[in-house]
Amino acid sequence: MSVESVKKYLSAFGADGRVREFEASSATVELAAIALGTDGARIAKTISLAKKDGGCMLVVCAGDYKIDNRKFKDRFGYKPSMLSHDDALAMTGHAVGGVCPFDLPDGVEVYLDESMKRFETVFPAAGSSNSAVELSCDELFEFSGALSWEKLCKPREQ
Repeated sequence: MSVESVKKYLSAFGADGRVREFEASSATVELAAIALGTDGARIAKTISLAKKDGGCMLVVCAGDYKIDNRKFKDRFGYKPSMLSHDDALAMTGHAVGGVCPFDLPDGVEVYLDESMKRFETVFPAAGSSNSAVELSCDELFEFSGALSWEKLCKPREQ
């Protein structure tokens, strides 16, 4: 997958023209915030995790949050485990740094963390390590096909 495939996917929602591509990398929260000229908290960070029964799920949270192992285990019944770079690419179709909740293979579950709801818009990646798209939380939910809003994360400094 690539930024072009994500643009094609987002075209079904009329949002393909909102994808922004950068000269510099936006592969981390910090780099994306610089490229976009925004606060890092508004970066919608997509975390790829192994599912207990095989396959993967994505959790998207605000850039200043991280997975809370206790909340995750309470919700799903097992400890979260991040995918390796190779597995993330193989299972999501997107390389680490560009993993996003769009244009995913069948069976990849997406959950959105409520940490993003404090913002009018957020910026998830768009399929490459130098792209992003600005979306409202409602658009992110719709366009990603997310299963639910969850409380799976906590502030990074905790």
